[in-house]
Amino acid sequence: MVSESEREDIDDLPPSAKLVFKVLEYKGALTQKQIVEESMLSARTVRYALERLEELGVVEEDVYFADARQNLYEIDVCSEANAEAADAQKSAQ
Repeated sequence: MVSESEREDIDDLPPSAKLVFKVLEYKGALTQKQIVEESMLSARTVRYALERLEELGVVEEDVYFADARQNLYEIDVCSEANAEAADAQKSAQ
C-alpha cells in the first residue's frame, strides 16, 4: 500500500506511468521486458514511466539474477510499510 501523499504524486503522473505502477502492483517484481509485455506499452514508454516512478521513490530497481543484463523492478516495500503504519495510526485516532 502506498501512502496518501505518494498516491497523490502518482495521480499527477502520465497514464503510462500509472499503468506501469498498476502492473507492478498486481504482478509483483518484473523486468522491463516483462512490463512491456504485460502493459503492451513501448519499451521507451516503460523506461520513461519507470524513471518517473523511481524519482517519486515508489519503485525500486534491483539486480535480476536470472539475467544480470536486466534489472528487476518492484514497488518499494519500505514505502508500503510506512504507508500501512500511517494508515493504522490514523485509524487508531
